[in-house]
Amino acid sequence: MTEILTNTPDWVKRAVFYQIFPDRFAWSSRVVKPGNFETWESAPTIRGFKGGDLLGVHDKLDYLEDLGIDAIYFNPIFQSASNHRYHTHDYYQVDPLLGGNKAFKTLLDEAHRRGIRIVLDGVFNHASRGFFQFNHILELEDKSPYLDWFIVKGFPLNAYYGLPNYACWWALPSLPKFNVANPQVRRYIMDIAKYWIDEGVDGWRLDVPFEIDDDSFWQEFRTVVKSANPEAYIVGEIPSEAQRWLAGDQFDAVMNYQLTHACVKFFGGNRIDKELAEGMMGLELPTAEDGVLFTKRAQELLTIYPKENAYAQLNLLDSHDMPRFLSLVSEDTRRLYLAYLFVMTYPGAPCIYYGDEIGLTGGKDPDCRKAFPWDKQEWNQDLQGKMRELITLRHALPALSTGSYENLFAEGRVIAYARTDAEERVVVIINAGDSASTPEIPVGRYFADETVLQDQIGDRQVTVQDGKISGMTLPALSAVILA
Repeated sequence: MTEILTNTPDWVKRAVFYQIFPDRFAWSSRVVKPGNFETWESAPTIRGFKGGDLLGVHDKLDYLEDLGIDAIYFNPIFQSASNHRYHTHDYYQVDPLLGGNKAFKTLLDEAHRRGIRIVLDGVFNHASRGFFQFNHILELEDKSPYLDWFIVKGFPLNAYYGLPNYACWWALPSLPKFNVANPQVRRYIMDIAKYWIDEGVDGWRLDVPFEIDDDSFWQEFRTVVKSANPEAYIVGEIPSEAQRWLAGDQFDAVMNYQLTHACVKFFGGNRIDKELAEGMMGLELPTAEDGVLFTKRAQELLTIYPKENAYAQLNLLDSHDMPRFLSLVSEDTRRLYLAYLFVMTYPGAPCIYYGDEIGLTGGKDPDCRKAFPWDKQEWNQDLQGKMRELITLRHALPALSTGSYENLFAEGRVIAYARTDAEERVVVIINAGDSASTPEIPVGRYFADETVLQDQIGDRQVTVQDGKISGMTLPALSAVILA
């Protein structure tokens, strides 16, 4: 049991994730749907549906495979009366608007055939007004046998008007909180977790797990999931530092919003859109930061957790819960690319939010949840090509996934670091500044003098002299990956 509780899945450390918001990625005519959808191209709204579905994702697996994706994290897919599906009605039924359980099985089987893993969003802190047991209470009040599934403070339930008189998430009456102190509720959630792992799902992303303030709950959750599949991934949505949850007995990793925050500060520099960045994931307003502070933070985020957990982190630049990175940096594509170059060459699993790779923009919710434009004329195809190149390189050089990480240089807006293992030595140099720079990078411990290093994303070469890389001028907002 010790191995089950402490190891993190090796496949995660080598994976490149792609986050999909199901209603907004791709539409398939094979899924029979009712009407009343917003047009695909129109601006997203809080309550409106675009009609994306899981067979649409199935039909775009060629696109994802060509990009180099080998893991998908889905926002919730279970039956729900909301476009984001965080208002769960039935945890055993995939939403019929997405194609139902049959469509999910079709997608899962084909993804696995291609070597693509699937991680689902587990929303276990709260359900919805439409959840059967809560609806039972809504109808029968204090006579319902399910009364203790939730924390009810009075009747009639103020489920639509007035202040809610039951425990709910952020005082939203549509999101009643489970009473996880009830053993039946606890067993119900554990059964759901195991059921979908047994169905072949490769892991759970846990929504606001800090709201279930009970270590024993998550320790039991880990045991249940890992007993069903020791290689299943458990990643929590914890925007803060997460030592409590990453001690080996609860989660494998968290969504690394601490790294996201640092990347906005360093790569955004003087182009951060402060109005958009205000309130981002509940973190302090990001302001421009130099390379010394950034590399210090990048190193800290690898050392405050056990290595098994640090190397399994889900490293993201944006998500459905915050403005897109490209919009946060005033739509400067070069900054987005450099930030992705960093996460592709840093320990942990890079995660691309759908559409980032083609230059999709988006402000605060719901603008960050636009429909994916499948007309290639609307894509930044140069950016997409460069992103594909970065993903290919990460897969080709294992040191970028599981090798050691060492900061080599930080001055002004220029940083350099090494990724090494027994077979490979890679040096990454990034100039996130607005002017050219010719840094001297000490690499003597990795390369002998006269070693010729080739840039893996360009045609430049440099020769190591006196234990240094010198004489290579990096233009503004550029980088080299030398091996």
